[in-house]
Amino acid sequence: MDDSYLLISPCRNESEFMVKTLDSVVNQSLRPAKWIIVDDGSTDATPDILRQYSEKHDFIEIVTRDNRGHRSVGPGVIEAFYAGMDAVDLNDYAYLCKLDLDLDLPATYFETLIARMQTNLRIGTCSGKPYNQRDNGLVSEKRGDEMSVGMTKFYRVSCFEQIGGFVSEVMWDAIDCHRCRELGWIACSWDDPELRFVHLRVMGSSQDNIYTGRMRHGYGQYFMGTGIVYMFATSVYRMLHPPYFLGGMAMFWGYLKSAVKRLPRYRDKELRKFINTYQWRCLLLGKHKATELLNDKQKPVWKESGQSGNIGVAQKS
Repeated sequence: MDDSYLLISPCRNESEFMVKTLDSVVNQSLRPAKWIIVDDGSTDATPDILRQYSEKHDFIEIVTRDNRGHRSVGPGVIEAFYAGMDAVDLNDYAYLCKLDLDLDLPATYFETLIARMQTNLRIGTCSGKPYNQRDNGLVSEKRGDEMSVGMTKFYRVSCFEQIGGFVSEVMWDAIDCHRCRELGWIACSWDDPELRFVHLRVMGSSQDNIYTGRMRHGYGQYFMGTGIVYMFATSVYRMLHPPYFLGGMAMFWGYLKSAVKRLPRYRDKELRKFINTYQWRCLLLGKHKATELLNDKQKPVWKESGQSGNIGVAQKS
């Protein structure tokens, strides 16, 4: 089976964290066939660090974009991601990963993901779980099993192409997983020791401060089509974890503010309806059971699309 994979890393001013990520990828038991790192107008030491690593490792290629003064979190990141994709032919690889440069990955991370995807051909996207380093050790970011996380979006190329890639919108890293399920693919993540990685930057802290990030997340949930009851439940859950009450309230306020302003929502009404129905089932049955039932229900959609045959042919070639 083909285990070649492509990494694409959009980055901007990542000198504080990136060396750990660079070293953890270089030291992988199964290295990427190609790693495109898009320097999106960095003004710190990022370009110098990237130059040093690309000179040492021929699988690392740097794409440099002009400094536009600011990069929006979400759409700006995806725009930079596609600038990296423009530098390669996706058909040369079996797998694709959008990888952030603020992570410390275990040595067998990508080899383990590929092995699990080769065992279950319906897995379209997957990841491990992010942890934050605190004084008392590693603390989980509490990401659900039904999503691949945005900082290491690992995809089967055939799935990525079928869903139409990433949307250049806030909440792109949830919309893609729902789109996968709509088309019969499985999106998932695992909290196993060999797949736990350190997220060196706290969730939602990449723009101004963590509360701004949480408000942006609330807007993203609104944009995606999340209902207010599910959003309230999600916000309450987040109040139980750092930064506790204020973090959860910031998320809910971001959602309410967007609703009051009647901001635009994601254009695909059928997908929004699909997401809303799934979320209600999560509230009634629990997320694990609701996801399991939905994956079973959507299996014929995957077969009817011919994916099982296409993957078999691709992996034999």
